[in-house]
Amino acid sequence: MEAVTHLLNDTVEFYKWGLTIADKRVEGWPMMSSPIPTLAISCLYLLFLWAGPRYMQDRQPYTLRKTLIVYNFSMVVLNFYIAKEVRTCRLLRGEETSHFNVKCTRHLAQTDIASALWWYYISKGVEFLDTVFFILRKKFTQVSFLHVYHHCTMFILWWIGIKWVPGGQSFFGATINSSIHVLMYGYYGLAALGPHMQKYLWWKKYLTIIQMIQFHVTIGHAGHSLYTGCPFPAWMQWALIGYAVTFIILFANFYYHAYRRKPAGLKGGKPAANGSCAVANGHSKAEEVEENGRRQKKGRAKRE
Repeated sequence: MEAVTHLLNDTVEFYKWGLTIADKRVEGWPMMSSPIPTLAISCLYLLFLWAGPRYMQDRQPYTLRKTLIVYNFSMVVLNFYIAKEVRTCRLLRGEETSHFNVKCTRHLAQTDIASALWWYYISKGVEFLDTVFFILRKKFTQVSFLHVYHHCTMFILWWIGIKWVPGGQSFFGATINSSIHVLMYGYYGLAALGPHMQKYLWWKKYLTIIQMIQFHVTIGHAGHSLYTGCPFPAWMQWALIGYAVTFIILFANFYYHAYRRKPAGLKGGKPAANGSCAVANGHSKAEEVEENGRRQKKGRAKRE
């Protein structure tokens, strides 16, 4: 018990010390004065992961078609705004060529970029709705470890990023990721319009490939910054590299199982049943399940 007490005290003291080197510009911004709101929302998210499936177990799934259309295209707009805003702020500061370039951007007092990155952090909290909609539609298999790991850790880690380094090299990963999310949520939005859009969604597989490329590029960018001695906190760069490696492993595993491994239902190289499986961002979008050798819909969905 004494050891636990010492550990808690050391953690509190470390956090208090960390606050002395935190970015003072964001201290009064919404959600930024304390980690409690972010941790509380994350805990509620994990609680819903446990309670949601139990609540829906004996209920019919919701369709949420209109809700999904509005949500996904709203996320397209939000991520486009974030990517555009960061890029615009950087271009406006193009005269600071010695401090502001793609290879190495110092952590300067760029409030406009910090504001854009704060919106990126907020978007990670909004993305918890991805999981909520999956569970309300009883797509439980789509709530994979990769899905939960991605959503829960991004929200918490970007609070740390905004609290201590809301500028400089932080712009790089946020710009790439928000740009990719424009494509990803665009795909989801088109898919939500109905089955008649499936013929236009042939590019679903390439979303996962683009995301894996993103992680490799991010590692290369952070590694180059460390190698050249870029005046940006090294701990942030190493943390980013380690985090990106976990995503490469998880997405590679997902890609193999989704696209490379021959499903057990395939015989003679042909599908054993009708239907298709659309996959993006680590989620399988298969709408049907195997039953008596054929795929049938699981019950009737509730109307909105």
